[in-house]
Amino acid sequence: MKEILKYLLPAIAFFLLTVSCVEKVDYPLVPDLEYNNFVKIDNGLGYDDKGILYLGFTDGDGNIGLADGDTFPPFDPQSMYYYNFFVRYFEQQNGTFVEVELPFANNARIPVLSENENPLKGEIALELFINNFTSAFDTVRFEAFITDRDLNHSDTVSTPPIIIQKP
Repeated sequence: MKEILKYLLPAIAFFLLTVSCVEKVDYPLVPDLEYNNFVKIDNGLGYDDKGILYLGFTDGDGNIGLADGDTFPPFDPQSMYYYNFFVRYFEQQNGTFVEVELPFANNARIPVLSENENPLKGEIALELFINNFTSAFDTVRFEAFITDRDLNHSDTVSTPPIIIQKP
């Protein structure tokens, strides 16, 4: 027994010391979003049609994401909150960025990321259509924000201008 205690007590002390040194993070309850990157996807045909938007996020209470069954108000399909990742598309037209309504939405539903209320930090990657084939303009940008299950909105972030290859 003394032999076991000889090794067990230092191991427990080391564990307690290690756990006590872990820094507790404290993020705001409103999700925070930041632009990380945008990568165009080569389609092999000489023009751009898709890209991946990378955004970093934090959330203090970890309530980002919707389950498949979250379809009752306020998350019903007729509500704006059916989605929790919102993307707006802009084209540079004659030197000014103008929002353009596309025939499809780039909005998305982020799945539930955590079942508990611990702070979250991570990166979201969303594949987007970037080429409005009905337009001759070749420079676009996106604005995005997210909401959590308490309907808190993050700040809106914007990509830098993205030059796309048209067919």
